[in-house]
Amino acid sequence: MPLVEVSKIACTGCGVCVDTCPPDVLRLDQESKAFVAYPDDCQGCFVCQWDCKFEALRVRLP
Repeated sequence: MPLVEVSKIACTGCGVCVDTCPPDVLRLDQESKAFVAYPDDCQGCFVCQWDCKFEALRVRLP
């Protein structure tokens, strides 16, 4: 199963990853930082990682 790691330091809360994630895995928390809300739904497509201008996301495959 793919694993998405979010750097809370690098994340600006822009929401691009939330908007572009095809299986709708990511959400913004109360501090407007991205987090993985539905880890089991991640397909490992790397769209969130590629679209993040701040390099706050990393997708790891098993």
